[in-house]
Amino acid sequence: MASQVLYRKWRPRTLAEVVGQEHVTRTLLNALRSSRVSHAYLFCGPRGTGKTSTGRILAKAVNCLNSGSDEPCNSCQLCQAVTEGRALDVIEVDAASNRGIDDIRNLQERANYTPSQARYKVYIIDEVHMLTKEASNALLKTLEEPPPHVIFILATTEAHKVLPTILSRCQRFDFRRISQADIASKLASICQTEGIHISPEGLKLIARSATGSLRDAENLLQQMATCYGPEIELHQVQTVLGVTGDWRARELVKHIVDNDVSAGLSTVHSVNNDGLDLRQFNQEMVEYLRALLLLKTGSDEGIDLTAEDIAELKALASRASLPQVIKAVKLFSQLELGPTSYTTLPLELAVVECTLPPAEPVPTGPAKKDAAHQPAKAVSSPVAPSQPKQTLATTETAKDEARQPAKAAPSPAAPSQPKPPARAEPASAPAPPEQAPAPPPQPGKEIEHITSNWKRLIEQAPEDTKRTPALAILRSAGVRPVALDNDTVVLAFRYSYHKEQIEKTENQQVVEKVISHFLEHACHIRCIFTPEDNHLVEAALKMGAKVINVEEK
Repeated sequence: MASQVLYRKWRPRTLAEVVGQEHVTRTLLNALRSSRVSHAYLFCGPRGTGKTSTGRILAKAVNCLNSGSDEPCNSCQLCQAVTEGRALDVIEVDAASNRGIDDIRNLQERANYTPSQARYKVYIIDEVHMLTKEASNALLKTLEEPPPHVIFILATTEAHKVLPTILSRCQRFDFRRISQADIASKLASICQTEGIHISPEGLKLIARSATGSLRDAENLLQQMATCYGPEIELHQVQTVLGVTGDWRARELVKHIVDNDVSAGLSTVHSVNNDGLDLRQFNQEMVEYLRALLLLKTGSDEGIDLTAEDIAELKALASRASLPQVIKAVKLFSQLELGPTSYTTLPLELAVVECTLPPAEPVPTGPAKKDAAHQPAKAVSSPVAPSQPKQTLATTETAKDEARQPAKAAPSPAAPSQPKPPARAEPASAPAPPEQAPAPPPQPGKEIEHITSNWKRLIEQAPEDTKRTPALAILRSAGVRPVALDNDTVVLAFRYSYHKEQIEKTENQQVVEKVISHFLEHACHIRCIFTPEDNHLVEAALKMGAKVINVEEK
């Protein structure tokens, strides 16, 4: 005889054996003891949480020959027939494959007949949300006026897709995701009986990967026992689950907290060179950052780590600021790493952006004037304390003289007064290049203007765009403007990933805003992919040629 899979072999046989659903089993047990069993139930919740198993237990309990008002005995003829799936009066219907109105009409006809052996005829309809609208309406009539010997148990993972009129005629029970502790405890009991030896850390890892589904956890346990035998090591569990368990995930978090860009990028390259799954590595890093965030906010009861790991996290949290941790969690949790993508660029950009200092606001208006006069104050600093005020007043007087030359001529100012402005002018000349506005382009030469002032264009970007991923891509060496066609700037990209990112709607709007701000008129962008520098293409574009089609490599 073929051996049963674990999730069928260890399916609960009584309400007390149902794991993690005490709020459901307690209510059903009280209904059985008080003889208040409803004619229709709706069991909804995630997969693998015990909905169908609870329906079978309820079908056994109401038809048990030895009880009928409590837990099933599992020893009488009817209980054994339901357990083995051969009871004629307990009918399971898969609504995913029997979803038409004819299937429901056939069910209605059979429901009118009295049970052949049992006290009640129980219909367990799984995935009831998959029924068509017509079939649901047909079922509604039977639920509204059911025969006295029929009990309906509807199970679904998506209760919001069930008709509200059906919901109102059923007692609804919401099955919750089973906690990791309950799953690990159940797996430990199974292992003890089945003769499987596995460490508690391995069981916790399986429970975490099952995401609240006991059936998934039992399947994973059987898969590992089939692969490695009764002796299962922790590293074998990590191999099957695809968990890297690599220390470099925590090392990278330390580099981010310490703002060490070079060490962080080296760690990313080391992970990639060793062939680790970048998606799984990033997921583990997000989990570690989440634990750091919880610890930083005083919610350490939600951290599922060892005492040594928590002590290490506390030392790390003392060096990190809360905004820095929040920024890192947001950046790495939003990374899009495809299953077949081996590029480290998203991770590298996230590391660099996490370690960038906050952008300083660029002075505008009067602030620029004050910044321009600061070097003049520094030159006159060796003079008496009252001298800076005199220098500033003299500078303002010189400006008035420039605006009103007729009145400034007869002014009896002292000979030493015009000298401070002359000394202040050289000091204000070497202003930072990003502060000085670029000269307006000549007609027909805007593309040369953009190309020669590309860095200036990025530095003078609006403040609300300076911290965006789009601007970070523009700073890279693989992007350059090559042509201007009717207010449309053509950008050439050396890497296809950069091109795909900029072509996203939100990033394209940012780039168009930055270039329009620099040119002082609205413009659009068009992206082309040039994996290698082609000077012939660039020269042709400058002479007025247009890019019609680009073949991706």
